[in-house]
Amino acid sequence: MSTTLLLENVSCAGCVKKIEARVAQIPEINQAEVNFPMRRLIIDGSATPDSVITALDEIGYRARLVISEEEARKEQKALALRQYHQKLMQSGIALALGIPMMIAGFFMDDMSVDTPQDQWLWGILGLLTLAILYYSGRHFFISALTSLRNATSTMDTLISVGTGSAWLFSMLVVVMPDLFPDGARHVYFEAAVMIIGLVNLGQALELRARSHTSDAVERLLDLQPKTARVVKDDKEQELPLELINQGDLIRIRPGEQIPVDALVIEGESYVDESMLTGEPLPAGKKVGDAVSGGTLNTSGSLLVEAVHVGEDTALSRIIAMIRQAQNSKPEIAHLADKISGIFVPAVIVISVLTALIWYLFGPEPRIAYMLVTAMTVLIIACPCALGLATPMSVMVGVGKAADYGVLVRNAQALQTAANITTLVLDKTGTITEGRPSVDSIQSFSKLGENELLGLVASLEQRSEHPLAAAIVNQAQSLGIALYPVDNFISITGKGVSGIVQAQSLILGNRAFMEEKQIDITASEALFHQQTKLGKTPVFIANEKELLGLIFISDPIREDALAAITRLQDKGIKIVMMTGDNQQTAAAVASHVGIQDYIAEVLPEDKANHVKQYQQQGEIVAMAGDGINDAPALAQADVGFAIGQGTDVAIESADMILIRNSLHSVVDAIALSNATLRNIKQNLLGAFLYNSLGIPIAAGVLFPFTGLLLSPIIAGAAMAFSSATVVGNANRLRLFKPR
Repeated sequence: MSTTLLLENVSCAGCVKKIEARVAQIPEINQAEVNFPMRRLIIDGSATPDSVITALDEIGYRARLVISEEEARKEQKALALRQYHQKLMQSGIALALGIPMMIAGFFMDDMSVDTPQDQWLWGILGLLTLAILYYSGRHFFISALTSLRNATSTMDTLISVGTGSAWLFSMLVVVMPDLFPDGARHVYFEAAVMIIGLVNLGQALELRARSHTSDAVERLLDLQPKTARVVKDDKEQELPLELINQGDLIRIRPGEQIPVDALVIEGESYVDESMLTGEPLPAGKKVGDAVSGGTLNTSGSLLVEAVHVGEDTALSRIIAMIRQAQNSKPEIAHLADKISGIFVPAVIVISVLTALIWYLFGPEPRIAYMLVTAMTVLIIACPCALGLATPMSVMVGVGKAADYGVLVRNAQALQTAANITTLVLDKTGTITEGRPSVDSIQSFSKLGENELLGLVASLEQRSEHPLAAAIVNQAQSLGIALYPVDNFISITGKGVSGIVQAQSLILGNRAFMEEKQIDITASEALFHQQTKLGKTPVFIANEKELLGLIFISDPIREDALAAITRLQDKGIKIVMMTGDNQQTAAAVASHVGIQDYIAEVLPEDKANHVKQYQQQGEIVAMAGDGINDAPALAQADVGFAIGQGTDVAIESADMILIRNSLHSVVDAIALSNATLRNIKQNLLGAFLYNSLGIPIAAGVLFPFTGLLLSPIIAGAAMAFSSATVVGNANRLRLFKPR
């Protein structure tokens, strides 16, 4: 069972590592993942939320159970707004003291304590600094102390040690200046408050930028109306959405959003489904048609019967899927996790070594140089940007994918899709429309076309194959009566058999006829003529002879050729796989520009073909929509399920394409490339920042330039590094596929 907790005082990637490690120690927990940008902990297992909250409290973190998504959303937005204003206030007060002190140090005073008057002045400023450290920075110090009690460390540890040591050293200089040589009586109160002010400002900017990363989910949540107009006893009553039950009758007026998934039982209208499917044109709806919650009724009045309500609606499932994907981690994220787990202790060690080197080998005043360099190393090295690098990009990328009708089930799929080398496409429902219909009927016996169709449709009414549905629909549209079937047997990938009207019949493909030793010589010419046109043949025979041949046509999607051309332009090898015969497969492949195709594939062999490509070193994606595609979708490195496909196919896939268009596959791959590139940019920026920043802070340039990096500049750089990562991730919101 999956449970979500809201986290309050999580400050960096070190916190994430610590929380996940502690929760994983609880025996009843199977998996625990922290969504750092959203400050959420998602746990899977039988442990009670209270036991997890208690475990987190032991290591200094506050958490609350998410009762409902709507409540959590409101609470999270309110908390983020409160924190934003609080951090702005904390930053403003700290900078209000720090900036004048810094300016005074530049132009009027060298900030040294040489006289009793200096002691009085800096003593008062030191107490003011202490008050500001308490107001603006106490959360850093409380978190650091909690971490110390648990023998761990976080970003707050670095900030607290850096600013705390600056204040203690300065106060010691003020109280006992004679302990220090003349050149080492410098105070660093302005550095302490400036760093606290800048870090709070950076976190406020990060909070503001972070609020945009979940825009896609917010837009989807806003689609859902809060009430519905329920019809009972010929009276309309407006009720909250939570009180709507399956089977309720709901009146939807023109211009209103549809509250739940439902069936139209009265009226006709056009419904704008673009917010869910991306299709720009409204879809016509009449009695018997399904409508989805969150879509917009544009014209006529509808009376609908609720089918799925609450969390069972398509919109709710989409939102849940997006949240789940945003919470997951791609493989590349584990690199950052491993580094951040050891980063803070490593920085503390580097800071101590820096202090020792400056104390032992540095010029006078050694103590002053030692303090400045050690403090600057601590401040500049905070790993906030490293912890945000991957999850921020994943959140925006997954949300942007939803805008283009692509639902991503897990973040790893985004990373893998960026590296696809081979795409295997199922024919029916993927390259073709998936709406097959009877094209022509040819009898090779005394039976007329309608008689033949009646026998075939009677047999096919027991089958679930799309071609069977096409034959049954044709018979029903012509008003042909269907007969009962006895001894019905379905043989996957070949056909069906049974007894209809006292006749033992077999129905299926050419291989099935040959297996049953039915002579099909008379149909050869017609067979080759029609299959070259892309039509699928269905043979019907009794125990002795061929009775007839039915040809099924399934129109090729209008956008198939353009989408496949886009994929090939990206250097992706396209393979069409189908259970249809060679001639039909060749005709369809030729029409859409595919050179490689595999025909007459049994459903169980599709996954084996995918595996063969993988064994050749290919990174294989599979796109399909049927039950027989599910094993191949699961076997592929990335599975794309066409949205109108079966539930089994959708559950087996990594990405679901709501739009029923192959262009969605290209868009998904393009967005995956953009997301992975964005993650790499963020990680590279974070690594370079720390890799260059730490040695410069330690003073490696001092022997060549005589300059040291100011702790204040280090604080500013650290504060804005996180905002830079968040800003770069938000660039993905501007993504548009070519």
